[in-house]
Amino acid sequence: MIPQQYAGYVFAFFMSFIMSGVMSLFISLINIGAVDGIVGIWLRAWALAFTVAFPTVTAVSPLVRRLVVICVEAPKSEANPGGVPGSN
Repeated sequence: MIPQQYAGYVFAFFMSFIMSGVMSLFISLINIGAVDGIVGIWLRAWALAFTVAFPTVTAVSPLVRRLVVICVEAPKSEANPGGVPGSN
């Protein structure tokens, strides 16, 4: 097993692996269709996409986490379940 301290990298690996595979297949099919040899074309595209996706996900994760904190509402406290200031 991989130590917990590397969980972020493991997440980035699997997320970029799956997303680059799905996206490269989709884009290959949109651009050239289901032609003979599409599997080989897709696998080459996937390999190239993954070599960009993994470092990109790893590098931008801290920025994305900050953007999520900015965009997502903080949980309501138990002392103030309605979230209305001054209602407790």
